[in-house]
Amino acid sequence: MTLTATHLLALMPLILVCFTAIVVMLAIAWRRHHTAIAVVTVVGLNLALVSLIGVWFMAPLATPMLVVDGLAIFAAVLILIAALVCATLGHAYLEYYRGPREEFYLLLLCSTAGGMTLAASTHSATLFFGLELLSMPLYGMLAYTYHERRSLEAGVKYLVLSAAATAMLLFGMALLYAETGHLDFAGLATGLAVDAGAWGLAGAALMLMGLGFKLSIVPFHLWTPDVYEGGPGPASTFLASASKVAVFVVLLRLVMAVPAFQDALLHSVLAVLAILTMLIGNLLALTQSNLKRLLGYSSIAHFGYLLTALVVSDGLALEATCVYLVVYILTTLAAFGVVTLISSPYRGEDAAALHHYRGLFWRRPYLTAVLSVTMLSLAGIPFTAGFIGKFYIIALGVEAGRWWLVGGIIVGSAIGLYYYLRVMVTLYLAEPGMQKRDAPEDWGVRAGGVVVLGVGLLIILLGIYPTPMIDWVRVMGGAMLGAPG
Repeated sequence: MTLTATHLLALMPLILVCFTAIVVMLAIAWRRHHTAIAVVTVVGLNLALVSLIGVWFMAPLATPMLVVDGLAIFAAVLILIAALVCATLGHAYLEYYRGPREEFYLLLLCSTAGGMTLAASTHSATLFFGLELLSMPLYGMLAYTYHERRSLEAGVKYLVLSAAATAMLLFGMALLYAETGHLDFAGLATGLAVDAGAWGLAGAALMLMGLGFKLSIVPFHLWTPDVYEGGPGPASTFLASASKVAVFVVLLRLVMAVPAFQDALLHSVLAVLAILTMLIGNLLALTQSNLKRLLGYSSIAHFGYLLTALVVSDGLALEATCVYLVVYILTTLAAFGVVTLISSPYRGEDAAALHHYRGLFWRRPYLTAVLSVTMLSLAGIPFTAGFIGKFYIIALGVEAGRWWLVGGIIVGSAIGLYYYLRVMVTLYLAEPGMQKRDAPEDWGVRAGGVVVLGVGLLIILLGIYPTPMIDWVRVMGGAMLGAPG
């Protein structure tokens, strides 16, 4: 297939992000200016976001190794929004950082381009390239404040996790190629349509394990909370939001396109992993006294809920997945946003311990309100967006008659309710002799503060009136199903 001008126009959001990264790189080489670099980054990401409107009218459109369909556009919107929030929070976070600050935005842009490539992949080569482009800048982002031992440790641990994921992914791709002679998803679907064979199933299983490392599914989750805890606030935010969305979308695309991933044995394994991920993620979060570690375990549990969509993979699966991803990314951005606003690298490690938040209500009532709404949404309480997402996942399980998965979601949610409410109670307790960490006085009028307040408000609005979100997801899902092969 020849790459035409139409294909290039359809890839314009990705091209704009890459072009912005080049501009930022040249600007850093010419003259360092933290605010100017941050503004260029935000402008570039906004242009890419706006260009998706034009791309929507061209979709669905397939290029040799990428596809521009509803799912790719949906993922691109979420990844770009997450990157915008991280860039905005990063400016406030790094304001008084004594080391080089501008490279953080370059790493963020490169990782964003990797995430967009990964979500639009229809070929093993672009899947691998996108995953590495997403992951490699994240090593640097997580270890950015390297003078802090925990930050350096987070970068190294994520590097080791990624190396294990890459090894499994490449071995799985090699086995699938040996079985079918193809590396593109359409070729794999054709080659494995009748009988996947032992090598085909082994290849699919290894690819699932490789992507499972990236999603921190049990039992591939062991260092995830350490990485979340040690990474600087904006880097952990990007890892927990945009990175996870990109990986889950490509996994969903693989499961829906290639028959070997729908094998009964693999489905049974996925169902067991889903139950284990929901329960173990929530049970381990119960014992945490560090908010970033707690959010890390919470993230593990939420991707256990999302695995239900992969196990069912028909009916409401696509719609439920997209709704849950929207809700998850908003709540994650708001929760990590509050942590980032209270933290700064020039004051030591991030304010992640729960005692830093003790009595926050009496000092920062609006920031406390945002964190409270986030905790309620993560718990799936009505009138928050989290309730809509949890309702969709449970409806999906009920529709498919997977009662034990539904039971796992309910038990996991009940356990989660305890530790989310524990965080909320801490926010309102009196503060005798506590260690004081606080957001700046003018946090509410700064860009990072405005973004966090806006996301918190959106969580409530979508909980009360979710129709626009559901309609948008249905339109995107319809465009994805109509994509060319």
